[in-house]
Formats: sequence, structure tokens, C-alpha cells
Amino acid sequence: MDKKKQRGHKKRYWWIAITIIVVLALGLVGTKVYINSSMKAVNSSDNTSVQVKIPLGSSNEKIGKILQNKKVIKSSWVFDYYIKTHNKTSFNAGYYVLKPSMSLTKVVSELEKGGSSTSLIGEKGKVLVQEGETIDEIAKTVQQQTKYSSKQFLTLMKNESYLNKLANEYPQLLDSTMTAKNVRYRLEGYLYPATYDVSNLKSLKSLVNQMVAAENTSLKPYYSTMTKKHLSVQEVLTLASLVEREGVTTSDRGKIAGVFFNRIDKNMPLQSDISVMYALNTHKKNLTYKDLKVDSPYNLYINKGYGPGPFNSPSISSIKAVLNPTDRSKGYLYFIANTKTGKIYYSKTYAQHQKITKKLAKDND
Repeated sequence: MDKKKQRGHKKRYWWIAITIIVVLALGLVGTKVYINSSMKAVNSSDNTSVQVKIPLGSSNEKIGKILQNKKVIKSSWVFDYYIKTHNKTSFNAGYYVLKPSMSLTKVVSELEKGGSSTSLIGEKGKVLVQEGETIDEIAKTVQQQTKYSSKQFLTLMKNESYLNKLANEYPQLLDSTMTAKNVRYRLEGYLYPATYDVSNLKSLKSLVNQMVAAENTSLKPYYSTMTKKHLSVQEVLTLASLVEREGVTTSDRGKIAGVFFNRIDKNMPLQSDISVMYALNTHKKNLTYKDLKVDSPYNLYINKGYGPGPFNSPSISSIKAVLNPTDRSKGYLYFIANTKTGKIYYSKTYAQHQKITKKLAKDND
């Protein structure tokens, strides 16, 4: 073979090699984009409750396919990839209530809590109040599972005569919410997250009575602590409702509560996105600058202090976090979560917070 042909073959092989490298690189980029996209919620504005049953002995691969078929995650393959790369253990069988608005990280977190041995929704006779649900969301469940409409439920939430009777029965629980100003619903945060049997429901009031009674029972062990810390029930439940939606793990919830108390001590607004979404009465992944300026007493970006009251029904875990905040001595005033991994980063200064925010921009896009 003459030198001219050899050079031609070498040139062709060189172009083939370059082409292969480019294809592989594009494939890696495409895979990364696909994974990042699949980590996000199927529909961030869809808060419909979806019951998912995980059969006994299900592999992570099978669980991923079930979740994808139920349209609460985008990709079973990415689910399996996330489980393996984050060393997540196998999940328990049972019934789970998930939402299309949950990120993949949040879905996994819910699975780690363990499921119920009995069906939670989808059948008449049971009403499930989930941790972190608002009264408006509870109203929809009541309409689905009982003969009463959501409108009837919300009307009862505004019935001052009924609310006063409840306050007389549970003064330690309800006194602070009854004197609060500008509240949307006085029982927001006071309807205990649990499953209620409504197969023999006599009235809508009897259902709400159960929820409030359960809340009172759950808080009895903590009333004396609240008094010692000079915190009203309304204040505790308000912070707990923010902690509920801002943190997932017990550790992070304690730290986030500490951040909120540090900001209150410095007379800084809490600046929680959860408060803005409640003010707007909507769920959004990314808030606009205009959103942050919404004129509402619930907007804790522009209003200092606790605001009117709770933003949802918090769990006991979040209530404990507020009563026992952690890392306060470290002086943290800011936090931000990596929505892809769920890890939360804490900062003492705004400059530090901005630096971390920029680093997380791609994952949080």
C-alpha cells in the first residue's frame, strides 16, 4: 500500500474515532439530562392523592414500574438508578399515598416511612388526613370518601358558632387560634393527620370532632413544654407546618426549626416559600419575584414573625423539632435543599447562602 493510501486510511480511522467519542459524549450528556428531568415531579401542580400498593417481595425494579404506571414518577429506570447510587434499602410492602407533585426524592422518602397494611383511599368508609395537608386538600378527600361535599366541609370550617363550642371544649388547644387575626381557617393545623373511619358517620361535625380530639390528645404531652418556652400552640403549629414541608429527616427538621428561631430572634422575616404558596393558594416549584411580593398576611417574605397561623397539618415529628430545635448555637440563618438529592445546606451569612445557591442552580432548575 502506498503512503498516500495509508494516510487516507489513517485519516478515515481518525474521523471514525472522533465520531465515536462525540457520540459517546452526547450520549452521556443526554443521559444526564434525562436523569435530571426524571428526578423532578411528574406534575408539580397536581396534588391528587394516588394510592399505590407495593406487593410483598417486590424488587426495586418492580416497585419502579408500579410507580411509573401509577404516574407518580417519570422513569422506573431512573428510580432504580437512584436507589442503587444512594444505597437505599428495600421497601416494605403495603399501601402508600403519593402525589404527581412529589419529586422522586420525596417519593423515596415516603416509601422509606413504610406503608399501611390496609387500603387508605379509594374506598368509602375511610378519610385519610395526611401530614402536611391543608384544609382545602382535606376537604377534597372528605368529598371523595363521604356523602358530604368539600363546600360543606369548608363552610363548617368558617362556622364561628361551631368553632366557639370546640374552643370551649378544648381551651388549651384552641385558645390561641381563636384570638389570632387574619386567619384563613381557625382549624388549619389542628386536624390531626390520621385515618378516620367514616362508615357510620352521623354528621360532618362528628368527623371534625374526631380530628380535633385526636390533635388535643397528641399535643397533651407537650403543653407544659410550650408554656415553659413561652410559645403558644398557634406559634408552635405554625412553625411546625413550615418545618413539615421544608424538611424530610428528623435531623433536618430540627436544624430548620433552629434557623427559623434564629431569624425570629434577629427580627428577620422567615422567608419560607411554603408561606407564599399558601398565600397564593397554589403549589409551584419555582416562585417568581412577583409571587414573593403578594399582599397577604401569610406571606412571610414581607411580614415578620409567625404570621396568622399554620399552613397545614404538621406531624408530631415536626412539632418535636420546633420544641427541640438543634444547632442554634451555630448561627445558621439560611438553608437551601438540593432538590435532586434532598440534601439541605445551611449558611450563617447571605453571601454563603448565595454561593451555595449558585452551585445548586443546575440541580434545582
